[in-house]
Amino acid sequence: MPKRVLLAGLFHETHTFLDGTTGLADFAVRRRDELFDAAGDGSPLSGVLQVAASCSWEVRPVIDLRATPSAIVDDAVFTLFWDEFATAYARERTAGLDGIFLVLHGAMVCPSVRDVEGELIDRIRSLPGARDFPVCGVLDLHGNLSRRTIEQTQGLIAYRMNPHADARQAAVDAALLMDRILTSGRKPLSVFESCPMILPPTATGTADEPMRSLEALARQAERESLELVAVNVFAGYSFADTFDTGLSFSAATFGDPEPARRCLRRLREHALANRQEGHVIDLPLSECLPRVLECIAGRQTPIALVEPADNIGGGAPGDAPTILRMLIENQIEGAAVILNDPAAVQSLADLSVGGSRKLCVGGKASRFTDPQLELDVTLVSRSDGRFELEDRESHLASMCGVHIDMGPCAVVRSAGVTVLLTSKKTPPFDLGQLRSQGIEPEKLSVIGVKAAVAHRRAYDRVTKASFTVATPGPCSSDLRSFPYKHVRRPIDPLDEISTTSDR
Repeated sequence: MPKRVLLAGLFHETHTFLDGTTGLADFAVRRRDELFDAAGDGSPLSGVLQVAASCSWEVRPVIDLRATPSAIVDDAVFTLFWDEFATAYARERTAGLDGIFLVLHGAMVCPSVRDVEGELIDRIRSLPGARDFPVCGVLDLHGNLSRRTIEQTQGLIAYRMNPHADARQAAVDAALLMDRILTSGRKPLSVFESCPMILPPTATGTADEPMRSLEALARQAERESLELVAVNVFAGYSFADTFDTGLSFSAATFGDPEPARRCLRRLREHALANRQEGHVIDLPLSECLPRVLECIAGRQTPIALVEPADNIGGGAPGDAPTILRMLIENQIEGAAVILNDPAAVQSLADLSVGGSRKLCVGGKASRFTDPQLELDVTLVSRSDGRFELEDRESHLASMCGVHIDMGPCAVVRSAGVTVLLTSKKTPPFDLGQLRSQGIEPEKLSVIGVKAAVAHRRAYDRVTKASFTVATPGPCSSDLRSFPYKHVRRPIDPLDEISTTSDR
């Protein structure tokens, strides 16, 4: 008999310091058989479906909710998910179930539930008969995980790479672990270890320290033990003010859990001993300007000006005009910037291509960023904003699959600088975003990139130089500038801690 597996997804990275809320209208919603539409689209969900097909599971799809990182999520979103999940569980349990697979992020927050994933697992385990079923799934490397999430599940596997080029593979690995459990009848135990450290997104790239060494130690532990099937390093998401925010580790083992716990304690000790590596503070834009001008003079272009404070992939609005203003004021021609500004796009609706007018761009969506900028612009083109990722393993595919919708778009030019205006927040993680609008990145002098790390897989291939700069915005690398109230204390870098801080 084929194994019957309940499948659902709940995916959001919640920036709790942003104004406003993220409602159901901001989520892409798939119900029941619509989940099968993800097959082959490069997403984690597609990886699960691939394994399900090859292992002949009978997948019972429930619901998949996902949205771009943004402000705290309305309680109604979680209520909808849970109501549909609980209803489906009751229905499918009658026909017989063998397991539950979840596609999660790990850093979702609602006003009434600050640990959404932990609350979800608690509720699942409280359902009639649900303690008998293995719960496996895939998680983002940036999850803020709680002990209750990990230790009540059998096989949650995190991405191992940032940029997330392996998100789909992590889902495949988790689904294969689920199949191993279903066919062998053996259930692994999961163990958890928190670490009193918060890393800004700029310190979570797995090609750099501290994550490079932590991931290497985790993979070494997996190789050295046949029973240890997964060791996860969760870098955490720093802009969620919750008790569980920060670095953490988990492991799933078919053997004695004590060696797994020792492994996690070694990871924790290594992280604490090297915690200075996570103290990233970006250089002010004004200090980087002379170096940018030197590169342009030496024809070392294109240059990426990376702006973590307005990182769309971290929840920022993506409309800060700071870099655009600098490019125009310093007469840097041949540059390009992407701003998410639906109002600006709409205000150009009656302008013919080639026409000119004054336009206020950016600075509309966050009190943390610089105010809007008034420009004389010429409309170059407009489009529906749809494109397909050039890189099917792009970090963006881990969030949305390969088919991307930026909403109605307009390309304008002002003082020799090209501006792509979008209507939906779209993280700049794939060069197809620019090329789809007739902008060739290799031919640009400077590219403004609203990201922290995840852009590197795409932009490092074409840029000759890259500068990560500090600008006003809600995703600053300076974590001491945020008013944390709920995070566990003491914690680095907000407090002075010792390497023996209580767990």
